[in-house]
Amino acid sequence: MATIRRATVDDAAVLAELGATTFTETFGHLYPPEDLQDFLGKSHSTDSWRRSLSDPNKAVWLAVHPSSRHIGFIVVGACKLPVEQLEPTAGEVQQLYVLAEFHNLRLGARLMAAGFEWLESQGRTPLYIGVWSENYGAQRFYQRYGFSKVGEYGFPVGKTVDREFILKR
Repeated sequence: MATIRRATVDDAAVLAELGATTFTETFGHLYPPEDLQDFLGKSHSTDSWRRSLSDPNKAVWLAVHPSSRHIGFIVVGACKLPVEQLEPTAGEVQQLYVLAEFHNLRLGARLMAAGFEWLESQGRTPLYIGVWSENYGAQRFYQRYGFSKVGEYGFPVGKTVDREFILKR
């Protein structure tokens, strides 16, 4: 069984690789190679992860396989989604990814539990999530946690702009 642990700045390179791998595995087929590389270079570089891991308004947890392989993660923090009249205490599940070969092991649920516990300890309420409009599996997963659609926005991946739903709990 995988363990869930809080990530530190020392995990920046691990998260850069895991973040790029899981994003590509999940969404890579949607984008021209140059758009994907542009996005990964900005969002999943070691430096961008180092900044995230140093941000006191964010927390990151890693799922670690018994073999010591890093297989999933969650990022939570203050809400950064384009929500009209955003509550000052709003929190967000900013990223939740598990390598495909480890899906259906309840790692998403365990990562969500860790993220929710931290968000609650920070007084973050209500909670938001941005999810790709065509990621039906993720939408069903979040609905089980009481999230429902309250808006939409455009999420840029290079020059491609995805239609994203904003869900609120």
